[in-house]
Amino acid sequence: MAVSLKQYDESVFINCPFDRDYSALFDAIVFTIMDCGFRPVSARERMNSAEVRLDKIINLIRDSRYSIHDLSRTEADEKYSLPRFNMPLELGIALGCAKFGSARQRRKSVLILDRRQFRYQKFVSDISGQDIKEHKNRPSFAIEAVRNFLRTESGLTDIHGWEYIGDRYRKFKRDLPVIARVGHLNPSKLTYVDYCEMIKRWLDLTLEAEMLAKRRGHPPT
Repeated sequence: MAVSLKQYDESVFINCPFDRDYSALFDAIVFTIMDCGFRPVSARERMNSAEVRLDKIINLIRDSRYSIHDLSRTEADEKYSLPRFNMPLELGIALGCAKFGSARQRRKSVLILDRRQFRYQKFVSDISGQDIKEHKNRPSFAIEAVRNFLRTESGLTDIHGWEYIGDRYRKFKRDLPVIARVGHLNPSKLTYVDYCEMIKRWLDLTLEAEMLAKRRGHPPT
């Protein structure tokens, strides 16, 4: 069953690698989405083995106005010497929704990421003309790209600047072990759902501290 229009407009589907080498970028992207006031959506949030994986991804894309697609992991597999094309496949599904879908789907906005801006031309040249953003495998560049995408496409004027979000992200990572232990969780083994909950708790606590400091006439730290 499709989500409400409000839920659709708040949802950002993340299509990216799930390997350990990408985790720093993934964590930063999820935090940025939430700090901008949106809801990150990932195949990781649903662990029902009865679901067909592609059907699950199609439903998540369908129910999200925004989607982020990272093409930085398309190299040949070491064992079989074949490329990894899950990310380009899911990008194609999102672009198809935006082109041929319902009126709601045609409002869809897509951000394409790669580690270098024009690397995609070597393996998927048909998307030439798309505005691909590079992250150089660095969380700060991913934060900038995602923040600017959501600010521009949503039209919202109350989204913080990317440098400020980056600073908040570093503070969150510093505080994460303490917040996780309060919930009796291992900070190094958080599920996706648990990680999002940790971000939500930190954002709520930070907002409370800022409001208290404002009432007392002190600038927040």
